[in-house]
Amino acid sequence: MKTCIIIGAGPAGLTAAYELLKHKEADIHPIILEASNEIGGISKTVEYKGNRIDIGGHRFFSKSQEVEDLWHEVMPLQGAPSKDDIILERAVPTVENGPDPEKEDVVLLNRNRKSRILYLHKFFDYPISMRLSTIHNMGFRRTWRAGWGYIASAIHKRKENSLADFYINRFGKPLYQMFFEDYTTKVWGRNPSEISPDWGAQRVKGLSLMKLLGSALLKPFKRKKNNTETSLIEQFEYPKKGPGQLYETMAERIKEMGGEIRMNQEVVKINLENGVVKSLITKDGNEISGDYFVSSMPIKDLYVAFGEENVPEEAYKVASGLVYRDFITVGLLVKKLLLKNETKIKTVSNIVPDTWIYVQEREVKLGRLQIFNNWSPYMVKDLENTVWIGMEYFANEGDELWNMPEEDFKKFAIDELASIDVIDKEDVLDATEIKVKKAYPAYFDTYKDIDKVREHLNTITNLYCVGRNGQHRYNNMDHSMLTAMDAVKSMIDPSSFKKEDIWNVNTEKEYHETKEADKKEGK
Repeated sequence: MKTCIIIGAGPAGLTAAYELLKHKEADIHPIILEASNEIGGISKTVEYKGNRIDIGGHRFFSKSQEVEDLWHEVMPLQGAPSKDDIILERAVPTVENGPDPEKEDVVLLNRNRKSRILYLHKFFDYPISMRLSTIHNMGFRRTWRAGWGYIASAIHKRKENSLADFYINRFGKPLYQMFFEDYTTKVWGRNPSEISPDWGAQRVKGLSLMKLLGSALLKPFKRKKNNTETSLIEQFEYPKKGPGQLYETMAERIKEMGGEIRMNQEVVKINLENGVVKSLITKDGNEISGDYFVSSMPIKDLYVAFGEENVPEEAYKVASGLVYRDFITVGLLVKKLLLKNETKIKTVSNIVPDTWIYVQEREVKLGRLQIFNNWSPYMVKDLENTVWIGMEYFANEGDELWNMPEEDFKKFAIDELASIDVIDKEDVLDATEIKVKKAYPAYFDTYKDIDKVREHLNTITNLYCVGRNGQHRYNNMDHSMLTAMDAVKSMIDPSSFKKEDIWNVNTEKEYHETKEADKKEGK
């Protein structure tokens, strides 16, 4: 039997181990080394006094049937209404003989997507649309500027040297300045003019104002079945107790199937010999040998583990210069929100129906707001009397936000949310802070030469880089899992799936928030 050593117990690492164990004919034994004492990576769920926090908000939706099948294999879809569906007497898609979420825990819920932008203390659609409500909220002057700006961008296309160019070409300069520039600067700590357009190609893809207008205008005329047009996704699946629950369940399955998961095993050194990984050394001094190696650790850390003297100078220089954005979440328990539900969507206690809200208000550093009541009723200890929210901040390790003492940061966050009329400070019941390092791989500085790193990594015959940080690519969960699936295919039969093709996951040009309706229906 051969051995595969997998660095990281996030979605990609767990998927690699799970897929190897399913392919018994390969006879490859997986061993996962996880640096922390938690499963799920940045897709973990954190519990705080009976309330659960999803770090970043993770919808379970994919254009890949292979990934959706794996999710359903690990966690079946609900067969009965969840708690809030019952309270609201709301119809929800269920499957025959599926688990009842009121009685069983291992279950995926069907949830409605609602996400909006908060700007000028008003709600705007996300992605931005040009509906009457948008025009009303922007006012005549801003709408006039936005319209002419879009026409100008359609006539005179810029050369796309930066993310700013990418956005302006698709939305026009006024809309870019209103809805993209400040928020993107919050996320990355850099103006979009300093960021590679690759990030837009990765996350926004083929989306444009014209496509959004077309989607809105044609929606009433589209048939719900046998429709091959793409549409913006309005529903998604979600584990009863947050994304970490699915990955914790997968980890248990891996152990039951004979795989190993070793916690608190940080990899600090990788022994390379003639283009082959021979072994890894962990922080506590353990040396672990294997036949195959799968890495989901940040590329920057991977090259430190290689050692500068053991890799090409150019590749090391690029890898060591890669930048990451760190992440801080403040979990906030409140009696109520000041935001009014002016939609037609019914919710428990009539709170706003959004799963998350992009905060474009320039006077605050807050980037995004998660409302966990709307993700799953089981994320909140007291669903009917409290609102459990996640305030998301983007930082760099060591900067002012990152170094702020926890109590000071919680007070700072509460003050910000009160200043934009989302809460009354008197309604705050409790708060907690969670920090995540290297949450977002950045598309600037040495990233422009990332191909030199990829070319070198492809020469290491038994090493497969997977996942968001393993490829330094802003992948969603499903993309991260697909890279792991492809790595296993390459291991088992390298003649049918080339190792270098793993990097091609999530390079299609179609916007990720769309999916062909007939595929969604399993056709």
